[in-house]
Amino acid sequence: MQSSLYVALSAQVALQDRLETVAQNVANGNTAGYRGTEVKFDSVLSNLGADPVAFVSPGSQVIKRQSGGLSKTGNPLDVAVKGNGWLSVASAQGPVYTRDGRMHMNAAGALVALSGAPILDGGGTPVQLDPGGGLPQISSDGTISQSGKRIATLGLVTLPDDAKLSRAEGGVTSSAPGAAVSDFSANGVVQGFVEDSNVNPITEITRLVYVQRSFEGVTAVVQSAETSFKNAIQTLGSSA
Repeated sequence: MQSSLYVALSAQVALQDRLETVAQNVANGNTAGYRGTEVKFDSVLSNLGADPVAFVSPGSQVIKRQSGGLSKTGNPLDVAVKGNGWLSVASAQGPVYTRDGRMHMNAAGALVALSGAPILDGGGTPVQLDPGGGLPQISSDGTISQSGKRIATLGLVTLPDDAKLSRAEGGVTSSAPGAAVSDFSANGVVQGFVEDSNVNPITEITRLVYVQRSFEGVTAVVQSAETSFKNAIQTLGSSA
């Protein structure tokens, strides 16, 4: 069988993965703190046959770390994370890191994320507030005060640049542990704001058009190969 069909199949698999990624980005374009996904593709060379054939790999997904814009909410329990920091949220599998700073206090005074999971402090302990202590004040370094008294501190961490980030409920997990933020000149939080998604809708729509046209191009290759097979069979059959 001609290698063109295998090459076309590998391209279709890669484009399908790219389409799903674009769709996920578009769907979360308005999700606070959401980090968009990019797909990096490589070419795989096959040594079968006299001439090497380049196939398209399925690609690897990479979560983009660029910051989004800030939107004011006025909610004292909303925070936007600045710089490279991440908030720590508890989960059964360990800490989950998020840029979604939409928090609230439950009836017991625990500070929890939008999902209801506990927000962690710098020591990995759930943050506990005073339900009767009044509106909290959150400083840029994550210190939480109520009625002028320091209550707790948000656990802001940075993740290594070479760490692989994977999607998890409410945020991401990291292949390498996070380190507590110590430099608050560029990192920190802003009370009463949330960070917007870093997805650029115009860019994603452009990519969607590119994927659609690429699908059309690959389909033309498949149709050309099928026509070639058909013509070869007819020619060989008539000469037999």
